[in-house]
Amino acid sequence: MERRRVPNPLALAVLAWLLLEPMHPYELGRRLRQSGKDRHVKYTRSSLYMVVEQLTRVGFIVERETVRDGQRPERTVYEITDEGSQEFHDWLRALLAQPREEYPHFAVALSLLSLLPPDDAVEVLRKRLAALAIKIDESRVATDDALAQGVDWYFLVEERYALAVMEAESAFVADLIQSLAAPGYVKSWQEAMASRMGRP
Repeated sequence: MERRRVPNPLALAVLAWLLLEPMHPYELGRRLRQSGKDRHVKYTRSSLYMVVEQLTRVGFIVERETVRDGQRPERTVYEITDEGSQEFHDWLRALLAQPREEYPHFAVALSLLSLLPPDDAVEVLRKRLAALAIKIDESRVATDDALAQGVDWYFLVEERYALAVMEAESAFVADLIQSLAAPGYVKSWQEAMASRMGRP
C-alpha cells in the first residue's frame, strides 16, 4: 500500500469533514464526537491540531479565514484543496480495496496462550466473552437508536462492521473456551509442560 504523506487515520477524517464545508479544528472535533466517529478514530485536542498543521504543511488544506465568535478566541477556518480532495479519495479507495495487517494485541496474546494453565486461560477468556457481550449490546443499542432517529444505514457502516467483528470474535472465544476445557487438551498441556520442565 502506498505510503501516505500524512498517514495518521485522523487526517483522513479531517479531510472528509472539510470536503463537506470549511471549518475550524474545534468544530471538526465537535462533529467527530457528535457523529460518533470518535469511537473509531482516536484523537486528542492536541493531536487534532497537529494533524491540521501537517495537512496544511503538505498543501492538502489551507487557511481560509480567521473568525471570532462572541467572546471566544479567534479561530482559523480551514478548507480542503484540490490536492487534498484527490488525496482523500485515493486513500479511501486504497483502504477499502486492500486488506492490511492490523497486528491486534489479542492476536499476540493468542499466540502465547499455551503458556497459561488451561484453567487460567478459560477464566480470563470467559471475562473477555462477558466484556464482548456488553460491547455487542451497546453497539446494537446505539445502531438501533440511530436508525430510529432517521440516520441512514450507510452512515452506520463502520458500526455494523465493528459489530460483525465483535460477534465473530465472541463466537471464536466461546469455541476456544470449550476446546481449552476439554480433557484431551488439559492432558496434552500437562504432558507438554512436564516435558519442558524435564519431568517424566
